[in-house]
Order: sequence, then structure tokens, then C-alpha cells
Amino acid sequence: MAIPDIEPARVMTFRLQELLERSKHIKKATTVDPALPVSELVGEDELLLSDAVGDKETHKSIVDRAARNIFYDILASTPIDHPAFVQIWNLLDILQYCGDRDQCYPGLVLLLVEELLDSQSIDGCRIVFDFLESRREVLIATNSKNKDLVILRSCNELLRRLSRAEDAVFCGRVYIFLFQSFPLGDKSSVNLRGEFHVENVTNFEPSPQTSEKDEDRMDVDAGRDAEVVKAPDVKEEEGAAKFAAPDQIAKENSQTLDTETLYPIFWSLQHAFSNPVRLFSEENFNDFKKGLEATLAKFKEVPKVIQAPSPEGKRGVKRKFEDGYDEFASTFNPKYLTSRDLFRLELSDLAFQRHILVQALILIDFILSLTEKSKKKPYQVNAQKALQYSFTLSDQDAEWASGIKNSIANYLQEGPDGKFYYRMVDTVLSRDKNWVRWKMENCQPIIRDRVSTTDFLEAKSGAQKAYASKKVRSTLAGLDLRFLSDSESASGLERLKDPDRYVVPSAESFAEAVAGIELDMEMAMAEEEKENLGEAKTSKTWRALRIASKDKLSLFDRIEDGKSLERLFQPDTVDEAAGEESAATAPESRDSIPQEQQRAEGDRRADQGSQVTAAAAVE
Repeated sequence: MAIPDIEPARVMTFRLQELLERSKHIKKATTVDPALPVSELVGEDELLLSDAVGDKETHKSIVDRAARNIFYDILASTPIDHPAFVQIWNLLDILQYCGDRDQCYPGLVLLLVEELLDSQSIDGCRIVFDFLESRREVLIATNSKNKDLVILRSCNELLRRLSRAEDAVFCGRVYIFLFQSFPLGDKSSVNLRGEFHVENVTNFEPSPQTSEKDEDRMDVDAGRDAEVVKAPDVKEEEGAAKFAAPDQIAKENSQTLDTETLYPIFWSLQHAFSNPVRLFSEENFNDFKKGLEATLAKFKEVPKVIQAPSPEGKRGVKRKFEDGYDEFASTFNPKYLTSRDLFRLELSDLAFQRHILVQALILIDFILSLTEKSKKKPYQVNAQKALQYSFTLSDQDAEWASGIKNSIANYLQEGPDGKFYYRMVDTVLSRDKNWVRWKMENCQPIIRDRVSTTDFLEAKSGAQKAYASKKVRSTLAGLDLRFLSDSESASGLERLKDPDRYVVPSAESFAEAVAGIELDMEMAMAEEEKENLGEAKTSKTWRALRIASKDKLSLFDRIEDGKSLERLFQPDTVDEAAGEESAATAPESRDSIPQEQQRAEGDRRADQGSQVTAAAAVE
């Protein structure tokens, strides 16, 4: 929109410059944080910006022109790492404050940030993004619909400039900022048509072609190697393998492939990972099964190389803005090198193995969703046509997919932090299934409208009435108290003095009551009566045990589950004690005596018997 007069724009420029001068005394720091307290720039009776010139749209255009003049002057003369560049951050804070109060365009601050990102290098963009992350909640608090397009355009343009291999952590920051800036149910980042990233092509070296001369040379080299292997001082791994028995070598070859043979099979899996629709062909699916099985077997066989942990030695340490350290940057790389010379080293890298196996889990979950049983689920039946596939996974292939998925899950749980790593992966994949279902249902709204104030107050009042405590009346004026002085019934106060009202009953009385209830339960016919008697029995049994626990706790082993309470009150006789003592010592009369002592006792008794026999014979 054209500005009719340049003088108002000049006046507004002076006003903004005056505010920036005041900001130097309020915000002493020269960094992005903390944010400028804009409300402290002016007094209570002073306006932040001058009154509107003409209509409101003209006034907003004047503020836009003045802000851009100051913005371009500072940007052209001051590098982003200079302390004086704090004026840019202060200007953006002022414009954000004015935009929320409809004194300028709400998206003006984001438009200037977009131009700032375009003018900086990658290192400068990191600093600009620090500003966006620290002001994110304020930026999207009001008028978010007018800012969504600018945020999406700025972040996508920044992602195109970043290298996913070298700036993987920065890319993650941008994606997180997008996810936090847009509502949860927004369709801007949803792949509604179910398109796969087929542009992500993995190129690898073809198999070397050997000529006749190469074959002759290889035969000669093989003969030379055989001569070297016969030497007794060979200690290399390959030489040791040649000394193994033929049966052992055949067994190993049947389980795992060598590195050269596995190389093209392994990297061919990436074709299926980037375009799962290829597996709808039976030939491709069979190749995928063989390749994944060979890969998993090779991972289990090779020795593991674990990269050094982060300098902090802790998981999930917050990123440091001061030194620019990016955690996990050395252990994560979304695009691995496919050189044959590096393949052996990559196979031993635990981080590399986990990256490949997680890709396999994602693909296996996709093909398991195409079984006949899964496709009968309501949300798949009613899904949009772009997400409905004519291919159906057979029962045999589904069984293989479930088995290989369990094998991968068990292998991922091995190694350092294996349990934690697999739990994290499993949680992410489980939540992703919910997002897939939501997308198949054509992204139904997941945000409910706010409850109106009237409905909330009515519900609150009803809940208070329903669960209000029943208070006892504080006055006794309405009660008839003549019974206290009634002389005919001889009750009155004397009845209140009855000892039965305040003396704790004995446990024997409750035991007798329980026995009476048991007899009544045998005679009861109705189920309701039996239930009432059962509750009364339970109550009196609990009371009896509670009272008896004071002086008869040692006798509780006589009863079981509150049964036969009368055993607690039976007297202990001497005969019973003697019988218990004899029963306790009887088992050890013979078993506890050593065998030698038993033999000696038997010989003594035999001698006594012979003496008696001899005496009888003499008589």
C-alpha cells in the first residue's frame, strides 16, 4: 500500500529510534536473551507509538516503513555477532509488542525475521533461530492465523539450505519449532495422499566385474595365500579361519554371508525402505526377506563398536548456546556412506545397526497393516482412497513379518542402554500408529470447543449439591426430651448410665454371637438373608479378633481365617501340654540318634538278653 506522505514515516522513524535508545538503559545484556521489557520503555500516560495518522491501515503502513528503514540500516552496518546487533532484537521485541496491540501488522516481526534468515550464513541463522525459540510462545499467542504462513515459509526455506548430514541437529530444532508452533490437529504437515519419499535414492558401488586376466591373477594370488597360510606363525583372523575344519566353515557360511556378498544385498534394502510399495511384488518381497534375514544374522555375528558417550556423560543434557555444542551430532547421520571400503566398519557400528533396524521396524509395521484382518478394521475400511491398497499380505508372510519383528526387538534390547533404546523406539512407533489412523479418518478435528461459563457454573453448582455433606442440626429445640424425666419407665438418665453402654464387651461374647449367626445361616433360605447374616458374621468376627489380640495373640495360630473362634478360649491342660511335648520329641527318638550309638545300644541289649538266657539255663 502506497504511503501518501513521507513526513509521517520520518516522524515514526524518529520515534522508534528514541525507543531503541531507551532500551539500551533498560536491557544491559547484548545477547538474544532476555527479552526486552517493552512496557518499561514508556510511562503510564505516554503512548508507545504516536497516534494513528488517518485510518488504521495507513498508520500500520507508516510503522512498517519506519521499522524497515531502521532494520536495514542496522543490518547493513552491523554483523550479527557484534554487541551492537542487540538493537535488532530490541526492535523485533517492540514490533511484537505493538503487533499484539494492533498498532502495526501482526506478522511484521516474522517478515523481518524471514529477511534476516535470508541475509545470514548458517552460523548466523543459528543465532536468529535462538531468537525464534526463545520468543515462540509470545509470537504464536495472538493472531496466529496471520503468522502461520510466514513461519511455514521461513522454516521450509531454511531447511532447504541446511545439510541433513552436517546440520542434522539444527534441522531437528527447526522441525521441533514447527511442531510446537502449529496446533496439534493442523493439516499443514500431514501427508494426506500417503506419498513416499522416493527421491531418497541410495547409490552404492556395483559388483566388480572380473576379466580372464583377473581370474588368472586371483588364482595365482590364492596359491600364494595358501602358501602363506601354511606357515605356523600366521595369526590373522582370515588365516585362522582357513585352519578351521571344513564342517565348521560350511556351518558358518550357511548362517551368515561374507562382507562382499552382503554388500549389494544390504544396500538394496534401502530401495524398499524409501518406497514400500515395491514389496507388493512377490519377487521383490522375497528378496527383501532374504536380505533382512542375512543383515540381522550379520549384525549378530560381527563384533560391536560403541562410540564414546557425550562429554557430559548424561542422557538428554540441554543444548548449550554458549559454546555451540550439539549433542549426539557425532553419533547420528541420516545419510550413511556406501563405500565398499567402509562397509566392514559400518557393520560393526552399533549406532549404524540400530538405525537400519529401526527402518526395518517401520516398514514391517506398514506391511502388517495390510493383512486381511487389519484391513477389516473400520478406520481402514472407511479410509480415503489414497491410503487404501489392493495388496493383501498372506498369512505366511504375516507370520514371517511377526517373527522377524520379534527377533529385531530382542536384538535391539541387547548392548548398553538397549532396554531404554527399544522402549523409546517402541513408544514412538506405537504413537505413530495412532497418527496413521487419524490420517486415514481424514484428520477429524481433535480440539474440542471450550465449555461455556454458564454450563460450567451450572455443573459446579449441581456437583456441590449432590455431594454436599449432611450437617447435623446445631439446635435441639425441635427434639422431644421428655423421655429423660419419664418416671414410669424408670429409664431417663438411668438408662444412659447402664454399664453396657460404655463397657467394652468381651471377646467370648462376640464368639458366641458368631456361633449363633452360623446356626441362623444354616437355617436361612433367602439369598438376601444369607448375605445379611454373612456381613454380620464378618463384623463380629473382626471385633472378636481385635479384642482377643490384646491378651490372646499367641493363640491365633489355632484358628484359620477367623474360623473356630472358640479355640481361643479353651483352657490349656497339663495332659495336652505333655502330649504335645511327647509328640514334638517323638520323631527325633530314633532319627536324631547317630548310627554308631544305635549299634552300641543294640549290642548292649543283646548282651543283657544273653546273660538272662544263661542264668535261666543254670537254674
